[in-house]
Amino acid sequence: MRALVLDGSREGDTRAPAVLQALLEELARRGWEVEALELRRLDVAPCVGCFGCWVRTPGLCVIDDAGRDVARRAARCDLMAFLTRVTFGGCSSELKKAVDRLIPNISPFFTKVRGEVHHKLRYEGAPRLLAVGLLPGPDAGPVAEAEGIFRTLVSRNAVNARSPAHAAVTVQDGQGPDAVRASIAGALDGMEAGT
Repeated sequence: MRALVLDGSREGDTRAPAVLQALLEELARRGWEVEALELRRLDVAPCVGCFGCWVRTPGLCVIDDAGRDVARRAARCDLMAFLTRVTFGGCSSELKKAVDRLIPNISPFFTKVRGEVHHKLRYEGAPRLLAVGLLPGPDAGPVAEAEGIFRTLVSRNAVNARSPAHAAVTVQDGQGPDAVRASIAGALDGMEAGT
């Protein structure tokens, strides 16, 4: 079982390394072969929306940079995990660039999924999806709204990617290492149980 972790944390995010370490340790403890990519250290250009990966070079982005390798690795994993600071309910710009560049892994053709129209997958065996979002503080006011948007976004991405299971967990600044590990373990337990 191969897990791909896309670390979308930004330079100087002091909380991310400890959360990433907890995620990597929990996956390894469960027997996953884990590969982590620090997106901020990779040359991944934003998607230009040209659809060349669908019509000119099917399955391959026309931009020749590390984004191609990220998409290739994503197509071969059994679990894809995102680590990101939650920004207005979304993910970091580093993670957003990488996720947008996964478009070559889907087809330009359509199918119905749960009564909705979505793109067909290019490859069989979609990975499970786990997203770990970093939040600034207690779950109140705008933070609660951002957390809700983040969970919804992850859920919708999972439907579009046909993930057989998904989970979104948030970690707040100030949470201790044991609480972080428990949150990640609980999300993985839920995915394994199919909830």
